[in-house]
Parts: sequence; structure tokens; C-alpha cells
Amino acid sequence: MSAAQKERLPFHQRLEPYQARVASAPGLQVEGKLVRMVGLTLEAVGCRLPVGGRCLIRGNDGRLHRAEVVGFSGDSLYLMPTADLHGLGPGATVLPTSGAAEILVGGNLLGRVLDGEGQPIDGKGPLSGSHRSLAAKPINPLARHPISEPLDVGVRAINALLTVGRGQRMGLFAGSGVGKSVLLGMMTRFTEADVIVVGLIGERGREVKEFIEHILGEEGMKRAVVVAVPADLPPLLRLQGAQVATTIAESFRDEGKQVLLLMDSLTRFCQAQREIALAVGEPPATKGYPPSVFAKLPMLVERAGNAEKGAGSITAFYTVLTEGDDQQDPIADAARAILDGHIVLSRRLAEAGHYPAIDIEASISRAMAQIAANAHQQAAVLVKQIYATYQQNRDLITVGAYQSGADNAIDEAIGLMPVINQFLRQGMNEKVSLKDSLLGLESILAAEATMLPANRRR
Repeated sequence: MSAAQKERLPFHQRLEPYQARVASAPGLQVEGKLVRMVGLTLEAVGCRLPVGGRCLIRGNDGRLHRAEVVGFSGDSLYLMPTADLHGLGPGATVLPTSGAAEILVGGNLLGRVLDGEGQPIDGKGPLSGSHRSLAAKPINPLARHPISEPLDVGVRAINALLTVGRGQRMGLFAGSGVGKSVLLGMMTRFTEADVIVVGLIGERGREVKEFIEHILGEEGMKRAVVVAVPADLPPLLRLQGAQVATTIAESFRDEGKQVLLLMDSLTRFCQAQREIALAVGEPPATKGYPPSVFAKLPMLVERAGNAEKGAGSITAFYTVLTEGDDQQDPIADAARAILDGHIVLSRRLAEAGHYPAIDIEASISRAMAQIAANAHQQAAVLVKQIYATYQQNRDLITVGAYQSGADNAIDEAIGLMPVINQFLRQGMNEKVSLKDSLLGLESILAAEATMLPANRRR
């Protein structure tokens, strides 16, 4: 069978990297047997493997299925398969393998679309490069280069009011249908980065092709790597897909490149871990999420960021789905605590046709104070204050209960809101540089200065 024919096989049949040789380490028995299946979890006896170990299961139809050890109890191992379970039955043979969790990395990955195992699914031929383990060693926090340079993301509202730095990790908090994917696409095309790594984890399958063709486009794909693991694939593969995308980003960072990592979504990653944890018997803790979910979250996010001084960086944007627009969702709450800032998309703004629907009142960039000049920070604070004043009194203004002249600050907010709203709006194909964003911010200050002296802010 040719390499091209092998690539067209379903991912669960492309097992060559994992069946190079059966493990023969001391104390490791060659084979075991399946004795029970509950949900997506398989229980095997007769073989010894550590948590995270890989094995192959030969079904009754002769097909080989790859699985990973996710837990144990006594002499029993709990396995989670990475594909469908058709053909498996009691007594199926379990073969431990010595293959570690590795993927191919290197410049040849640019322009390619991979699955959750790091294998190509775009029909462009096999990959080449060096092998890299999915298990990364944590960077010494004292060795990390601090965030000191702004990153131009091409979106005016973010550049001016929520300035992002190289190596920063931001959360994009949004419910369904408020323009999250479009905003990600804008940053993908407009951000000044050497390499873009996109992880589409647990989302709808149709969105993969749409994101590649309509959002990234041919030019964007030339410097991008896409890891796509749709929602219909097993939870172990969705979990691994996020690790594959992060590992690829780390490999480019180690080469000294500036990497933009976009992961859609962090919530699906946590939900995959929840499925696995509940399947092996871990008790739920916070709104159905077991404790291991909140342990896995920082382990993934902390891998992004700056490396040592002189090396590259990974600037990461993680989308977080807020169910029912609930900002106190346990995953949203945990993500806010470990990220370097968050951008909240408002359904109210989206329904009013205001795009991107960024709620600047609820959003913050924790690194802005380190990377923005004092004049820039003061101007951003002023605009936020005017915006907040209007929003706090919006109901009174809308129903006509507010009388002009009653409060100078509200009068000023009413006069400047059309200018601010125009500033915050931006077309999906319109790129606005950091320099132009600051010029737009200055135009708001100029409009504020033309108002009556009594209404001016000092």
C-alpha cells in the first residue's frame, strides 16, 4: 500500500507509528484480555501499563484499535479508545506497545491540516520532520522573558483599549452565535506573527472546512497549522488534540519564532476531560465537573507564553463558551483566574448589529500596564469611563427619563457615544493597525475636548 493510500485510511487504521514493536520491558506482560465495557471505558486484565501508556486491542473482526490507560484498580486497567468500539467484545486481546505519545513537528507542517493524533487529513501526502513528545517539561517561571512588547492583532477595539503583549494568554468569553469565530478569524489574518497554530477542538465538523476556506483563506494557510478534532470524535482524541496544537506551537517557539495559538475551545477540552474522569469513576465536584478538570486546565494553559530571553513566544487566545451567557460558569471562572486577561463578547451588542461585539466594560488586559505608554493608558481609561457612564444610565436615557443638563458626565457620555460606537465597530475584512488604532483613540479625545468646559474631564 502506498503512502498516499495509507493517508486516506481512517485515523484509527493508521497504526504504524504505534505498533512498531510490542513492549518487552521487565514486568510488562505481552498481552491481556478485555473483561468489561461500561460506556466508553474498557476494563482489561493480564497486562501492566502505567497511566498514559498505549496499547492496541484486536477486535473480533481482526481490526486493531488504539487505546490509552486512563486509570486502574487493583490488577484491572481502565482503557479509553481513540476511535469507535465496533468489533470489540469480551476476551479481545490487549497488546501493550512501547510507542510514546509523539508527533512530527517542523516547518513542513505549515499549510497542513492534522487530526488529534498529529496525522494529516488534508490529502496532501505524508508528513516529515522530527519527533516531539506531547508531554512537555514546564518552563521555570523565573526563566521566562517578561511580557514587554505589544502585539498588533489588527482589531481596533483590542489594540486601543485591551492591548495584548507578545506571550500573553487571553480568554475570549462568548455564548453561541455572537461572532466568536469571526473575531478569531480576523486575528488569524491580521496578527503580526511568524506562525499561526489553530486548534479546533470539539466544535462542529462543518466549521473546520469553513474556517480554513472562508476565514483563513489561501494566504493565511501558508503560515498556519490547523489541528481539527470535531465533536463526534472520542473524548480522549479531543483532549489530545489540544495537546497536539500546543506541542506544535512549542516547537516553533523553540526555533525562535513568534507564534499565535488560537484554540477553539477551552471549554470543549474541559468537557472531554470531564467525560473521561466520570467514566473511570471520579466523583463530580463543581456543577458536574470533577477535580481533575481544574487540574488539567492550568497544565495546558501554562505551556503557552514567552520562553527564555532571546527565544520565541506563544501568544494564545482561548475561547471559553459561557453557557446561557453565564460569566460565572465554573470553566469560565477558572479560566479567568489563570489567564492574563479576558475579552467578553456581548449578546446584546451582537443582536444590535454591533461587531465585533466586544463589551469593553467587562473586558480587561492584565498586561496592558506593562506594554502601553502612560498617555495611551490614560486615554483608554477615559474612554472606558465615558462608556461605563452611558451604560449605567442607558435605561433612563432610552425611555427619555433623563433631562439634559442634570449631570455633566452623562451629558458628555450622550454626546460622545456615537463617536465611541463608530470607533468600536469594524468590518471583518478591515484591518486596523496598532498605530491607526491609537490615532482613532486620539480622535475621541479631540471630540471630548470640543465639548463645553463644564463637561470636560480633567
